[in-house]
Amino acid sequence: MPSGSATFRAEQIELLTNLIHTKTTSKKFGNAIEKLIDLDNGEILEENLSTQQKAALREWRKDYLKAKKLPKKFVREFAKLCAQSLKPWTSAKQDNAFNRFAPFLERLVDKCREKAEILGYQDHPYDALLNEYEPGTTKKDITALFNVLKPPILDLVSKIASEPTINNKFLLGKFSANKQMEFIKVVMSAMGLNTSFDRLDFSSHPFSLALHPSDSRMTTRIHPKMLMESILSAIHEGGHSLYEMGLPQEHYGSPLCQHVSLGIHESQSRWWETLIGRSRPFWEHFFPIIKPLFSGKLKDVTLNTFYRGINKVEPGPIRIEADEVSYNLHIVVRFELEWLLMDGSLSIRDLPDAWNEKMQQYLGVTPKNNAEGCLQDIHWAFGLIGYFPTYTLGNLYASQFFSTFEEKFPSWGKSVAKGDLLFVKEWLNTNIHRHGKKYSASQLAKHVTGKTLSSQHFIDYLTAKYSEIYKM
Repeated sequence: MPSGSATFRAEQIELLTNLIHTKTTSKKFGNAIEKLIDLDNGEILEENLSTQQKAALREWRKDYLKAKKLPKKFVREFAKLCAQSLKPWTSAKQDNAFNRFAPFLERLVDKCREKAEILGYQDHPYDALLNEYEPGTTKKDITALFNVLKPPILDLVSKIASEPTINNKFLLGKFSANKQMEFIKVVMSAMGLNTSFDRLDFSSHPFSLALHPSDSRMTTRIHPKMLMESILSAIHEGGHSLYEMGLPQEHYGSPLCQHVSLGIHESQSRWWETLIGRSRPFWEHFFPIIKPLFSGKLKDVTLNTFYRGINKVEPGPIRIEADEVSYNLHIVVRFELEWLLMDGSLSIRDLPDAWNEKMQQYLGVTPKNNAEGCLQDIHWAFGLIGYFPTYTLGNLYASQFFSTFEEKFPSWGKSVAKGDLLFVKEWLNTNIHRHGKKYSASQLAKHVTGKTLSSQHFIDYLTAKYSEIYKM
């Protein structure tokens, strides 16, 4: 959209957000809910309701009570500030000018603190924000999760670092943007995406959003010197899109046609990007398609060399370019900085240095500037503090779901190697997408896999895959 219109768009967003908040907190809406469910204790008052209808009521009550806590003035101001902050973030990132975005980020953090106090929390203000994206999850939960994950990941990174490095120079250089998009469209079609209902464009940061199960918008970006970034980003966003388009249209407008949590949402994108898109069977089919498009670079590259190249483990400064093994260390950095910002232990002024220190601590790298450091992600410009841990939860959910999928399709690799991806989409539609918010995230994991969420599936997956790649 035209950058010069950002000020007017902020006013539009402020108005629309206020209208929605007014409607969803109105006495009329509250009275309608109150006839069916006790707002104080959540007891269902109407006996003749289906399990799905009861689940929708549960979510409507929760959303209504939360929205009622937020004053209209706060809702308007926060929506406008988030809309206003995008342009200075984009400019600051392009010009490596943190000071240009810092005043907006300071106001965003202040507003998030205010929001946490309004909504309430038990132990830490970060809990109130995390609950917005992963309901029922707390800072204590995420800290415990990372305490389990960090040792085996750091150990695996260390072991890989002692092995001979993998040559992936053939993935670096200039690659035609048009040919990249040509290949991406082939892959997305095979995944089951339909250009009658979705579209793919370019932006400074890849993302996906949907207005309806029949209206999905995605973006990617073409890296000037890296082949795989745009391809894997597009596959990632395609996974998000398939989730939104797999929600039951007949329940549109209710929680039954909404994603469970951002952790579950991220499980769908990471499933496609990593478990499928970085797998050997996937490239057994797609490597012969991509190779002629870039014959200058890939002419003498074998499938095995390509597969090992796209899975090279090399900790770097950029999250969306990270390999599977080091990726979650990027999330640790953001999580620890966010809760420090929220409780006032870290000032905006000191954020760039704190970011660099934690990057060095966990990944052994120091960003060369703030553009590839604390300015690299778009999330804070949208006020999305508390969002980042859902990326790690997504990896865990994806791995656990995939273990169950493998039990159903032990020969899935043979089908994928023939270019058949639709059975994968159909399994996800049936087991994940169609439920909407019928289950909570933890309930969905138990429903699909028979077990509560565990990090062990993810650790086992990384260990097995990269032990084979690096011949450890």
